[in-house]
Amino acid sequence: MAMISCPECQNSVSDSAFKCPKCGVQLRKLKRGFMGKLFKWSFIAFNILMAFWLFAGMNAATKGIENLNGAEQAGAAIGTGIGAALVLGIWVIGAIILGLFVMFTRPKAA
Repeated sequence: MAMISCPECQNSVSDSAFKCPKCGVQLRKLKRGFMGKLFKWSFIAFNILMAFWLFAGMNAATKGIENLNGAEQAGAAIGTGIGAALVLGIWVIGAIILGLFVMFTRPKAA
């Protein structure tokens, strides 16, 4: 274990320290573990997938709606709204759960 000098106060500090004990300046960045990285990238991928699913589903559900009569158009609009609400509900619940996992696996100083 080598000693380095703090760039702020020039105090002698261990090279494995995250912060200077004298002035508190951050000496090196904390890194996520494997599970932290896995949850972080799962959160990002989940949000991208849900955004794609919502926009692609809305596009598919509204395609050809102008060829329907009045009652069929109303039914298609209601069904599309219910589908969009379900996708948004899954998105919100999933994002909260994965966000909590990301938050609880963030790096912490020893």
